[in-house]
Amino acid sequence: MKFFLTLSLVVCVFAQHQAQNYQETLENIAEEQQLIGMSVIVMCNGAISDRFYYGLADIDREIPVTDQTYFRIASISKTVTASALMKLYENGHFVLEDNINNYLDFNIQNPNYPNDSISFEMLLSHTSGLVDGSGYSSFLSSTYNETPPPHISELLTIGGSYYTNDMWLNAAPGTYFSYSNINFGLIATLIEQISGQRFDRFVRDSILTPLNISGSFNIDHLPDINRVAVLYRNAVPQADHYQGTPPEPFDSTSYTIGSNGLVFAPQGGLRITAEELMHFMSMHANEGQWENIEILQKATIDLMHKPTWTYNGSNGNNYYNLFNQWGLGMQITTNTTNGDIVLPETTMIGHPGEAYGLISDMYFEKAKQFGIIFLTNGYYSGGYNFGDSTAFYVPEEQVFGTVAQYQFPICDTTTSAAAMLNNKIEDPFFVNQQSQTIHFKVNNPTGMIYIYSLGGNIVHKGQINKKQQPLPELPAGLYIIHWKNGTHSFTQKFIESH
Repeated sequence: MKFFLTLSLVVCVFAQHQAQNYQETLENIAEEQQLIGMSVIVMCNGAISDRFYYGLADIDREIPVTDQTYFRIASISKTVTASALMKLYENGHFVLEDNINNYLDFNIQNPNYPNDSISFEMLLSHTSGLVDGSGYSSFLSSTYNETPPPHISELLTIGGSYYTNDMWLNAAPGTYFSYSNINFGLIATLIEQISGQRFDRFVRDSILTPLNISGSFNIDHLPDINRVAVLYRNAVPQADHYQGTPPEPFDSTSYTIGSNGLVFAPQGGLRITAEELMHFMSMHANEGQWENIEILQKATIDLMHKPTWTYNGSNGNNYYNLFNQWGLGMQITTNTTNGDIVLPETTMIGHPGEAYGLISDMYFEKAKQFGIIFLTNGYYSGGYNFGDSTAFYVPEEQVFGTVAQYQFPICDTTTSAAAMLNNKIEDPFFVNQQSQTIHFKVNNPTGMIYIYSLGGNIVHKGQINKKQQPLPELPAGLYIIHWKNGTHSFTQKFIESH
């Protein structure tokens, strides 16, 4: 007990120093990358452990980004759309291998493989063979601007007004990954056909409201238009530049349910606050539960997080090493060198997004229910460059690195300290100050050792290969030493006095 109290005190001081350095580092990133506004939420053990807000949601009116700011989160929206479809799945309305033509009011097929059916699983995992061909953009424009909007079959069937041959890959359905938006326009249409409800309302009723989320795929549902962040490129508004005046309400009288789910932008149009998005992320990290409410069954969540497609070098377009594994509506990171790295040596589940100057990320790790949400509504000038060591943009890579340095160790420390208090984990190592060594109490110890200063900086890391490891030469002071061994982690403090 004495050790735990001492460790808890050290962790508290450690966390205070961490928080100050962490916030300063994020501010520096935002300034150097000329970001207009930014939200960063960190989740530890399924709850918010840190929140950071920076800059402006609206330049013209000088409205700051706060916990009340709605961002149009781009392709992270697909994870919510996928979750809504899986709600219908777990209620027995279809099985993943079903031919989607059985649920549509028209037939769809790849003209290169006319005898091969397309399944729900293929749509969710971007292996259907459908891509955003040259007809997609004009169809989307008509969808948003015409009353009534065109039927989605006009884009997807030969002879349709917007159909182009490049809407389909020359690859058999289910064999090749190609990330696309149209897959999720079709999913939203299927949701409407199966449920009999408009897509925006079905998602609100089945996913958003139970998670206490006021955001929506329909901007008419938002309580205050002034809370919507404007999206910018080079400080020029690109989207959501409402200036306090809501857009014309959606004309529901002219819309036929099940005709074109793209009306509600299921591929990228969810407007939601960073903290509300954390509710959704926490639910996925906690096996479908949020605040003791079951949103999705554990079996459904497991299916969504299970790899359905893995890149093997020739079975898909991995988008410059960013997409190497996919579940059902969810990316699964593989930590490929210079690729899909969010946290080093840690498998993360989630999704990135980019549209109209915004970039967005939602990724979580299930063992500790640790997660990251990063949203920015654009940049003042210059655009985004690719990172040096990952396939993400520089602002994403730097935010991920900052969270990995300052927040992930605190989450590990808090968890292991609590376990020690409950006598669940025996203290497995100790520091011998006299011999300047770390002694492990287990045979053949493995893993990595990390030593942190009170400021939160990693001052040493190394691989463990024997029971006695030499301590590095360090200046006098108080340190946190952290041993990570597979899914387990253990923490101690020690004082370097020489």
